[in-house]
Amino acid sequence: ILTKNKEIINLNKLIFEPLINLTPDYQIENNLIESITKINDTKYQINLKQGIKWQDGTTLTTADVEFTINKIKENSSSTYNKNVESIESMDIINDNTMIINLNSKINLFEYNLTFPIVSSKFYKSEDFNTSTKIPIGTGMFRIASIDGNNILLIKNERWHNKEKTIMTKSITIHKYNSVGEIFNDFKMNNIDITNTHLSNYTEYIGTIGYNKKVYSEREYNFLALNQNDPIISNLNIRKAIAYGINKDVLISNVLNNNKVITKGPLDYGSYLNTDKELINYDSEKAKKALEDDGYTISRGRYNKNGKPLTISILVCQDYAERIKVAENIKSQLEQVGITVNINSVNSQTYKNALDNKLYQVILTGVVNSVNPSLEYFYGPNNLANYNDNEITSKIEDLNSYQNIQKTGNQQVVYIPLYRNKGTLLLNANVGGNFSPTSFNIYNNFDKWYRQR
Repeated sequence: ILTKNKEIINLNKLIFEPLINLTPDYQIENNLIESITKINDTKYQINLKQGIKWQDGTTLTTADVEFTINKIKENSSSTYNKNVESIESMDIINDNTMIINLNSKINLFEYNLTFPIVSSKFYKSEDFNTSTKIPIGTGMFRIASIDGNNILLIKNERWHNKEKTIMTKSITIHKYNSVGEIFNDFKMNNIDITNTHLSNYTEYIGTIGYNKKVYSEREYNFLALNQNDPIISNLNIRKAIAYGINKDVLISNVLNNNKVITKGPLDYGSYLNTDKELINYDSEKAKKALEDDGYTISRGRYNKNGKPLTISILVCQDYAERIKVAENIKSQLEQVGITVNINSVNSQTYKNALDNKLYQVILTGVVNSVNPSLEYFYGPNNLANYNDNEITSKIEDLNSYQNIQKTGNQQVVYIPLYRNKGTLLLNANVGGNFSPTSFNIYNNFDKWYRQR
């Protein structure tokens, strides 16, 4: 629960388990809990499944949940700290039932309960940072041994999910000092599975003899269009900007195919995502949108009432990649006839502008939480200064999320650009049902197997 190493976090999914799990399309499903009941906006009751065993034979209790939450709260650098920062206190009713009290209302709080649970008895007198004990969990595999650069996992016979048959008996995890060593061993068939965020992996392992599964990460980059600005408040201008950006060019020419085009804030595999009414590149439609609004072109630039159409894009100078993206967007929009100024500022000025909405258009990004709430994008004080009372009233209703996104696309509140990607590489001798996501690259691992 303290590590920031992505690959360790991924592997932990095989050993430890959360109260609530996420399916490959990011729907929540009870895992260690039997039920969760919302008593009011800041109080939830959790009932654990009975009889779940830790890998040392002891029983999972609410004391373990309380212990885990407190340990995460004590470590502000934990990957899961955001999940629990709103938890004010916990009341233990008995070994299977507890109350979680929040310090404020959290939309779709259930999604926050996706962090791994650790054993309170096992770690009671241990320092997480210095402990040499072999960790235990409740997951489908347990650590059998740690030997130098190898970690051996074997099937957990006490795993509570008896409906599933684990097809893999053991897993050997190899630790490496460099990416080159990993790829060399993969190419030589010394390892079966590896995960990478490099786009040039074919330079190391070639293009044949393995399978790959590309998945979208949750680092989301986009343009927010400030509707309090007198120019940007014009829908035709927002449409022209959206029509004028060729994202394929951004990905190939600027981002070297290291990213994937994204269609919105939930476009990381979520079942709630939709791209209905999303505007795609069309330079002629960009020009038509401006001409329908009374703009005329002169010397390659659109004007209205003697004033050229000029927009400013704010970007933080600390992000070299975003500066390159902004420069490419400027070039593309100027080909359409829109004059663009890039305002590259230091981080302090950028933060002040972000907090106070001091921009026309801002190129920014967030790491999407697994909590799919759209409040950040469409709720009060959102980055686009977009106000729609109907959307605000439905921001907690997941059944309305596709319509909210459709309206946002129609109104061009944001222009989604790109997000990071990962690639799960599997040697040809590995079979199974592969559905990697940013939350869990080992989804359906019980159905994975090594062919002889």
